[in-house]
Amino acid sequence: MMKSILHNKNASTRFQIIVEIASKGPAIEQKDIAVALGITPQAISEYLKHLVSEGLVQVEGRSRYRVTSSGVNWMLSELRDLNNYVNFAEKAVTDITVNAALTENDIDAGQEVGLRMKDGLLTAGNARGAAARGTAFQNGKAGEDVGVTSVKGIIELKPGVVSVAIVPSISGGGSAKTNLDALKDFCRGHKHIGAVGIEAYAALRRADIEPRYFYAVQEVAIQAVRYGLEVFIVCISDELPGFIKRLRDSGLEPQVVDLRETKS
Repeated sequence: MMKSILHNKNASTRFQIIVEIASKGPAIEQKDIAVALGITPQAISEYLKHLVSEGLVQVEGRSRYRVTSSGVNWMLSELRDLNNYVNFAEKAVTDITVNAALTENDIDAGQEVGLRMKDGLLTAGNARGAAARGTAFQNGKAGEDVGVTSVKGIIELKPGVVSVAIVPSISGGGSAKTNLDALKDFCRGHKHIGAVGIEAYAALRRADIEPRYFYAVQEVAIQAVRYGLEVFIVCISDELPGFIKRLRDSGLEPQVVDLRETKS
């Protein structure tokens, strides 16, 4: 989920150059961009050569540049994904400020605890090796909720992944034309399973799998991945394009497998 403009200096500089051109007009000079970004005009010139060759920026006469439609789309994509990451980070901070966590083991009031995300939930346990720590202000048995104060550090929160399996819509045979063995392999060992469409639900039931999610599956998947969960969605072919688009608009790139039977 971490966007390239946050951890890649080259991508960050390219993005800032495009923003400068878009915001200040085509008459902006390379030296002005250099001053704004705090790098040399020579470096700006090299960046602009690459941006022009990639079709993100267009030269219009001497020292005049314009952001192309491709450049605008690239910038909007970066902004959208950056916004998703900001939301992701805000949720992590919110989890900290709420100061409620599930105990991993018995905890005593005043004890220093380590805060971690496990299976999408904030937990408090052994402080050793934890990137974020706090102090429990009440006793708690394992599995109970406790309050935590004086939180320091950042909770490690690795984004999860979403995988999508395609099954036929009813016009293509529905669950009867689904590779059930492959479906079982797809879902094996996972509990965060969703079904999009009656045919997908029926296919899972035929494979002796009970889906955990059936309504608002797109939003469930997006939120679950942001909390570090692995989500497996079985989706009918008719709903697939819209489902994939919604995930990608949220900055997620799903792994897709096709479980439609090809045999007559």
